[in-house]
Amino acid sequence: MTYNLSGTVQKRPPFEVLEHTADVGVIAYGRTPEEMMVNAALAMFSLMVGLDQVEEKEEREIRVQGHDWESLLVHWLVELLYYVDAEGMVFRRFQVEIPTPYQLRALAYGERMDKERHSFHMGIKGVTRHMLAVGQEDGTWWARVIFDI
Repeated sequence: MTYNLSGTVQKRPPFEVLEHTADVGVIAYGRTPEEMMVNAALAMFSLMVGLDQVEEKEEREIRVQGHDWESLLVHWLVELLYYVDAEGMVFRRFQVEIPTPYQLRALAYGERMDKERHSFHMGIKGVTRHMLAVGQEDGTWWARVIFDI
């Protein structure tokens, strides 16, 4: 499945921003683990840059695994941050598959940062394990994650 900024209509927003001392957090939602992972990535990048200004000029293939949902989420977001740091990439759309529990394959679409075209909000240094949680309630998957800024 492909989810993007103009994705499917949901009962709640795809993510919420959390107030946290000296850091920033989000709660991402989805009907499936894949949609939750997409929305967590969208939340992270929306904190960093105006996503409506990012074009889908390049794609990156990403494969990560974890030993539980929380570790998979952290590995996914850390891998995306690697592309920010190493290549200056920002992403606005993701195709995510979870073929078996705790294994994720994805395509991330975006472009290299352009200070003249992109409005930057904040830099994210890392993904913390503080208050990290992933769960499922009433058919909705959710993930809470705090970012080091």
